[in-house]
Amino acid sequence: MKKPNLSRRNFIKNTGSLALASTLPISLVELAFANSNENFSFAYISDAHIQHIKGSRFVRNWDRGLIRAVAETNLLSPKPDFVMFGGDLAQLGSKPELDHGAEIMSALDHKVRYIMGEHDYYLDLGAYWEKLFGPQYYSFDHKGVHFIVLNSIRTYDDWTYNRWPSAEQRMLEMAGLDNPNGSPFMVGEEQRKWLKKDLAKIPKSTPIVVFSHSPLQKIYKGWNFWTEDAEQIQALLQPFNKVSVIYGHVHQIQYNQIGNISFHSVMATAWPWPYPSSYAQAKQYLPKLTVPMNRADPFFERDATGWQLIDMANGNVDINFTLYDNQDRSVRFNPKNNRPEDTQYQNKDARIPPQIHY
Repeated sequence: MKKPNLSRRNFIKNTGSLALASTLPISLVELAFANSNENFSFAYISDAHIQHIKGSRFVRNWDRGLIRAVAETNLLSPKPDFVMFGGDLAQLGSKPELDHGAEIMSALDHKVRYIMGEHDYYLDLGAYWEKLFGPQYYSFDHKGVHFIVLNSIRTYDDWTYNRWPSAEQRMLEMAGLDNPNGSPFMVGEEQRKWLKKDLAKIPKSTPIVVFSHSPLQKIYKGWNFWTEDAEQIQALLQPFNKVSVIYGHVHQIQYNQIGNISFHSVMATAWPWPYPSSYAQAKQYLPKLTVPMNRADPFFERDATGWQLIDMANGNVDINFTLYDNQDRSVRFNPKNNRPEDTQYQNKDARIPPQIHY
């Protein structure tokens, strides 16, 4: 049997025929709901890290990553119901960066909802973000699914308000990787109280999807792939039958199952992070180590960056990763094993080599 062409170009070229859905990387799932009219998909773009240089100059590569994601999202067919942006639109949270990122995002032909990242927050604690995009946390309902957006990148008050001589220094400290002056992320008591109240109105059978920037689990503290009050958030979500958490921040493909909650990361449009070698020595909080992504080729700056289209199927999410200069990946929930799986990659003994460039 001829292996289907799973390229993004093939998808866009052939979207006129639903009969080709099984060969395409992106398709609506017909088993999503009893009423097929309730099936839906949404696109997810994350971690653009728009960086201001001077005047009207910005780092071109980060600009291009977001511009390309927006353009390709506008070509999607079937058209997603909405688009989520997963945080870190800016690199240092400045007004020029957020304005420039908002201008690029304004080209989307879809309704867009936003999640805040730490690079958007720690300069002015989200004040300008709220003027552009609305509240830092909120919820909404769509076709029988309850969606929750959290600001998961807050931290201890003493670190935020008392430690730094200026807002600019605070932003620079939180933007650093492997920075001993950093501080772990958290949702915080204020939002946990709000979340408890929000969930109290929702039947336990309702599918729940939570969007956050940090993972809402404890993966690797050294790189702040970590949420300090993750267990408390998980406990609030535990009574529901089907819960999915979708997050950015890590610039990697990660997926995991903890009890009734499935966790899925999304890719960045800016750059991919490697997997730190310290993972091998760090205390593991996950029931099972996440499966490494198809690693980036250091000679191609766009390799292993990308965006995602997410299909809702019986309350779970299937994520189709569209990777630039690398083979696309799909993570789908396997009801038999009760966990998300990437069978194409998990069944291989070695990483998939990147596409050859000439």
